[in-house]
Amino acid sequence: MLQGQIDRVAVIGLGYVGLPLALHLAKKGCHVTGIDQDTHKIELLQQGSSYIPDVKDEELQAVLNFIPKHTDAAVALLKAAEYIIVTVPTPIDEHHEPDLRAMIAVTNYLCQYLQTGQTIIYESSTYPGTVEEVIEPIFKRQHFKAGKDYYLCYSPERIDPANKQYTLASIPKVISGQTESSLAKIDQFYAKYFAEVVPVSSPKVAELAKLFENTQRLVNISLVNELDELCERLDIDFYEALQAAATKPFGFTPYWPGPGIGGHCIPVDPIYLQWKLNQYGLSSQLVAAAREINDTMPQKIVKKVEAELAGETGAILVVGLAYKRDVNDVRESPALTIFNELLQKGYQVDYHDPYVPTVVLENKSYQSVPLTNETLSKYQLTLLLTDHSNLDYKLLSKVENIIDTRHVLKTGK
Repeated sequence: MLQGQIDRVAVIGLGYVGLPLALHLAKKGCHVTGIDQDTHKIELLQQGSSYIPDVKDEELQAVLNFIPKHTDAAVALLKAAEYIIVTVPTPIDEHHEPDLRAMIAVTNYLCQYLQTGQTIIYESSTYPGTVEEVIEPIFKRQHFKAGKDYYLCYSPERIDPANKQYTLASIPKVISGQTESSLAKIDQFYAKYFAEVVPVSSPKVAELAKLFENTQRLVNISLVNELDELCERLDIDFYEALQAAATKPFGFTPYWPGPGIGGHCIPVDPIYLQWKLNQYGLSSQLVAAAREINDTMPQKIVKKVEAELAGETGAILVVGLAYKRDVNDVRESPALTIFNELLQKGYQVDYHDPYVPTVVLENKSYQSVPLTNETLSKYQLTLLLTDHSNLDYKLLSKVENIIDTRHVLKTGK
């Protein structure tokens, strides 16, 4: 790229990772095209309407083009891009194994239109070896050679939705390349737009680093959830003990208990890691134990509800369906599991969530009800599952029969 030339970037996949990344690069002066196969998302973006709480409607003007994937316009802009960033979902399938269909589909799509010298950067979370064993072979079958015909890179996303302290630009960016020249390309590019880049020796290292980060969080959150339950039986105030431990200025990071772990990363990434280990006849006992603790949390909350209502099938208001505060993401949310379990047991269940206006469970649609004195008076029990910052905690603190799984009413956290 010539000095002063604007970087032309295409971002494929406009979800919780891709859309903020596209906006960040556009605000920094890149010519950005956002591409997604979901035409409904594209229509909303073209109308200037954001579906992600972290992205304001007015910010969408920074990206010049939002294009459906299978259009001539998308192909033309894709061919013109110097950098193509892939941020598509990598969930688990019905067998609890990595589902790389979206990554593979995008790679096949790129092979149709790849231009010599383009840099392809994958940011989707995945198991170590994906770039080397799955992605590069697809390009090779089309006779594209990494480091010569194109540059193949991997940089794991580190976006934390609703985090106001650490912005996308300020979080260090781990980068890798399948060849030395590929690493040089991504280093040259991302160093201009992020406060710090952290080059590593191979995509395998970068892929593992991402799984390591979220597996560590799973283990620690599962630990506090288990200790919270044990402290109840020992008649110890767990939060008081946790806050006391958190005063240690080194070697301790506080994690807070709740109804379970949700979102795309923390529940999923350790499964990717365990799956990869299994391919080599290995396994992590610690990860397995942490997953078991986390997976049983919703059932433990349901048992608390049953104990509180003494066997009666009364009306329950669930407050919060999103997997964490101040987001509208319900992927892998334990609140949905709890909601559904309560319905299956015969309870009348409604919910309030300012970020989730509707939800479908067992082919039935539910709408968020208003959080008012009048509404709360209709329920025998209120169940606080997600501690959104814009909830009326003054009102909730007056509720006589409430289970606060986040302990926010007591601690003010």
